[in-house]
Amino acid sequence: MNFDIDNLKTVTDFIRWGASRFSEAKLSFGHGLSSPLDESAYLVLHALHLPVDTSNNYWGGCLTSAEILTVKELIVRRIKERKPAAYLTNEGWFAGLSFFVDERVLVPRSPIAELVETQFSPWIDPEEVDSILDLCTGSGCIGIACAYAFTQAEVDLADISQDAIDVANINIQRHDAELRVQAIQSDLFEGLKGKQYNIIVSNPPYVDAEDMAALTAEFQHEPELGLSSGENGLDLTVKILHQAADYLSDNGILVVEVGNSQYALQQLYPDVPFQWLEFERGGDGVFLIDKHQLEKFFKGG
Repeated sequence: MNFDIDNLKTVTDFIRWGASRFSEAKLSFGHGLSSPLDESAYLVLHALHLPVDTSNNYWGGCLTSAEILTVKELIVRRIKERKPAAYLTNEGWFAGLSFFVDERVLVPRSPIAELVETQFSPWIDPEEVDSILDLCTGSGCIGIACAYAFTQAEVDLADISQDAIDVANINIQRHDAELRVQAIQSDLFEGLKGKQYNIIVSNPPYVDAEDMAALTAEFQHEPELGLSSGENGLDLTVKILHQAADYLSDNGILVVEVGNSQYALQQLYPDVPFQWLEFERGGDGVFLIDKHQLEKFFKGG
């Protein structure tokens, strides 16, 4: 592979060069940045200590010798290590917010961000929301974003992984959210006895065995505990469905992302009226169901 950069001078030069090298290396993109050009732009700007929304009016500027070395090193690492960009920069984005991430947690990329930004409208009255649970929280991005969207609500972040709880606590502090957000180590609802929430939102592991076997190198850097969920990808989701009603308030809702396992879930429960949600910015495999429907079809236990 050609890493010759002798004739490159400007920000634009390096973004184009990085995108070309990423395409040449046939990298996999699925961690929040959807194309070689987007990822190259992100990494070049990060290496130059520039915000992601830096105007392209500045992209004609020439790099110093030290900056050239820093940019090249980051681009080459992305190619040789096959790590998602977020792990190279220790930064992931969700609902317009920046979060610390490393290989202890998944890289934020859920379409649930759109639901948070619109306060789960029209399925719940935002004025009535005072308690939210982010189940299988990982980095804590969904729950912390919910704390921004529902300024009067208390938010619990729950995960079985102590590593994930440690990262979530970093992000709670990063967003000065300690007064309303807490991270709890819990095997699903086991550590939440007696609690009830207006909203339970979850992006649990949902990758089935076939897809796990076909993961690209980039996805293999993520913790298997956060991805794998049995033969059909539904081991965790089925448990959540059978337990969630007990932890929802009377008009509460459960929102769960199951990705490609949507079809297996529909086959498993053909009579359950899952509300499959649509997203303006893309994404699918997210359902909504309320407490009364959970009690009817899953008996709350």
